[in-house]
Amino acid sequence: MTTLRSTNRPVSEPERSAVASAHRVVLKVGTRVLTHANGSLALARLFAIVEAVAELQSGGREVLLVSSGAVGLGKDALQLDRMPMELHVRQACAAVGQNKLMGLYDGGFSRLGLVCGQVLLSQGDFDDRVRYLNLRSTLNALLRRGVIPIINENDAVSTDELAFLDGAERPVFGDNDRLSALVATKLDVDLLVLLTDVDGVYDRDPRRDPNARLQSRVDDPESLAQAAGGPGSAASRGGMRSKVDAATVAARGGCHAVIASGVRLEALPRLLQGDEVGTWFPARPGLAARRRWIAFAVAPRGKLELDAGAVDALRERGASLLAVGVSKVEGEFEAGDVVLLHDSLGALVGRGIVCCDAATAREWVSGRPPIGVRNHHALVHRDHLALEI
Repeated sequence: MTTLRSTNRPVSEPERSAVASAHRVVLKVGTRVLTHANGSLALARLFAIVEAVAELQSGGREVLLVSSGAVGLGKDALQLDRMPMELHVRQACAAVGQNKLMGLYDGGFSRLGLVCGQVLLSQGDFDDRVRYLNLRSTLNALLRRGVIPIINENDAVSTDELAFLDGAERPVFGDNDRLSALVATKLDVDLLVLLTDVDGVYDRDPRRDPNARLQSRVDDPESLAQAAGGPGSAASRGGMRSKVDAATVAARGGCHAVIASGVRLEALPRLLQGDEVGTWFPARPGLAARRRWIAFAVAPRGKLELDAGAVDALRERGASLLAVGVSKVEGEFEAGDVVLLHDSLGALVGRGIVCCDAATAREWVSGRPPIGVRNHHALVHRDHLALEI
């Protein structure tokens, strides 16, 4: 059953009142918003965003800005004729470009009497809970003092991809989209706005199909997977897919999310007034802070395959995960690491913090529990679980 809603349907004015009343906002600006088609910097758009942020702050809102664009600025400064593919060259571009990007933002905000501060993050800042809590305190301290945090992935030192299970790889953050969602869910943010070069999420590729419909509201992100692929559609590889994933993470963490155009300068002020602009992902009941950290922030280090009885016990009875319900252990992890939980068909059940390392878990699952541990002891305690919903 689909839950996509088209912009053709009349919408009652209070529907997006939660968007209009959002107090703390994360604004993510993509590279395609800050550059023209030829790759040159779109200064008018950048300064329009600066002015929009300043207006929000003057209205009593708190704004955190997650901005891409450093690598592109570095490429131009180093006089490269194309975007580099080699990791070390991209990192060199980031090292040069981050300084230039902050110079532009600092100059823009300074002219409006505002102070901004740069915050560079890597996945490790979220993996380690002590570092994550310190990051949270730092960002809150900046906001209390009226400073606008400008956040970016620390491209100059972060590896572009992290090795994961069975040699597979995954992006560290995914063009700052996932990073913005993590910041939103970890800082009790009311609204995440993902600005891109299209008007929102379409059911089909709007550049090929003139009948493609912009989706005003998405309650069930899984239904978007059935949409036709193409630029601007949820199923396309790259930009829009990562934005839909980020919006889904934010909504599940209790934060409203809107994907909208950053090229149309009037779009941002309108959506923040609650107008039907872009694609809205309404917030769902939020997880507790620790479960949000388990579910979204930390990179999983392994995977446990569960039998049907264990899946039912977790979902229906709120039980802990016992070793007897695990049929397979994958990856190498230590006690206290987060692991993925899958059913026998490979569907994600959730994540959890394991009480032992991978070698011990394999022994335990095979029927040889650690010395002094009984079979009814939990491999993953229910207080350390975050299940898919």
